[in-house]
Amino acid sequence: MRKNKAVIRDVPLDTVYQNRDVSRIIRKVMKGGKMSVAEKLVYGALNKVQKVTEQDPMNVLIKAIKNITPEVEVKSKRIGGANLQVPVEVRPRRQKSLAIRWLVTYARSRRERGFAEKLAQEIVDAYHERGGAYKKKTDVLRMAEANRTFASFG
Repeated sequence: MRKNKAVIRDVPLDTVYQNRDVSRIIRKVMKGGKMSVAEKLVYGALNKVQKVTEQDPMNVLIKAIKNITPEVEVKSKRIGGANLQVPVEVRPRRQKSLAIRWLVTYARSRRERGFAEKLAQEIVDAYHERGGAYKKKTDVLRMAEANRTFASFG
């Protein structure tokens, strides 16, 4: 247990789209404190999303994040000497955090050249309900469904 409650800091809006989700993606992409590099990559990816889909990139991004947002996940719990995978509902802030984390992680593991291209393709794939991040969401959901009998322990 924690000594004190964790302080939830407010994420500022990004400069171009005035959106918290874009700002959180930029912070997730950032490595070594290089915010300007991360901003160029994310904004470049959103420009590529606009060219590919011919729609507003913010609408595409919001729907992509919504498509890969998990409703339930499994947590390991020790009950009677056995570790059980107990399905639990995901809190709204964690839902968004997991979706953004999966989006960036699976974008990094793609084969395209250049991170902006990788991120753009992962966003478009999530928008069309395919790709690594969407597969991760379905895998987590399937795991929770398989362990539904342990839901009473949660």
